[in-house]
Amino acid sequence: MAILVDGSTKVVVSGLTGREGTFHALLNRAYGTEVVAGVTPGKGGQEVEGIPVFDTIAEAADDTGANTGLIFVPARFASDSIYEGADAELRLIVCITEGIAVRDMAGVASYLRGKRSMLIGPNCPGTITPGVANVGIIPGEICRQGRVGVVSRSGTLTYQIVYELTQRRIGQSTCVGMGGDPVHGVGFVEALQLFEADPGTDLVVMIGEIGGDDEECAARFVSERMSKPVVGYIAGFTAPPGKRMGHAGAIITGSSGTAQAKAEALEAAGVRVGRTPTEVAELVRSAVG
Repeated sequence: MAILVDGSTKVVVSGLTGREGTFHALLNRAYGTEVVAGVTPGKGGQEVEGIPVFDTIAEAADDTGANTGLIFVPARFASDSIYEGADAELRLIVCITEGIAVRDMAGVASYLRGKRSMLIGPNCPGTITPGVANVGIIPGEICRQGRVGVVSRSGTLTYQIVYELTQRRIGQSTCVGMGGDPVHGVGFVEALQLFEADPGTDLVVMIGEIGGDDEECAARFVSERMSKPVVGYIAGFTAPPGKRMGHAGAIITGSSGTAQAKAEALEAAGVRVGRTPTEVAELVRSAVG
């Protein structure tokens, strides 16, 4: 089993004809993902390595049965692509694009309430169910099929911890790179809910960082609703207050959002928190036996 992407996933790529869109769409297809269409306004009727290009997501979905969107368009157009995917009733939209204005994403978040579509990102690496489907830029070769779910705010740390797990022959059910922007789609709580309900996931690794309160909300959810064990990691123990560290959302404001506060909240909820990626993998190994 898996969450978000599986053997029924059919992907339409917004920005397929661009360099990044072409490169990653073909990698996803080579991995085994069913990439059925691309979208670039004004280029409908063309093809990219046998993948048909349409002018709109609605046309692509109607013609090919696409149910998942992957967005590589420039930041100033990315929110329009998300709206378009939602209007086409795609069940999942993965937005890789970084640098989208917070005001634009605030509008997107409001628009998506009550819609069928679930958003991952923006500014994220996407999601992969190892051996089944890869929608985004997570390197498939570092992943291994298994029963540990992974959800992360950091792309690079996703790769590092997944690699550490794979080196120990610990496979993953699904890995979700949720992104680190202040306004985003799927967060820790939503991912934890999905993993809790997934019979193919036995344990969840959540990878957080400074800024915001997603980790504290996750701690409350784990305490009240999770029956499966959770192992955590928080980046940024040495980050100075008031300085953005990497992601736009990774900034400590006032007395909230520190790595120490987040780790303490998670540990109080029964989450074992590693201080290094290697320690996280060892904690997982000890938990799964």
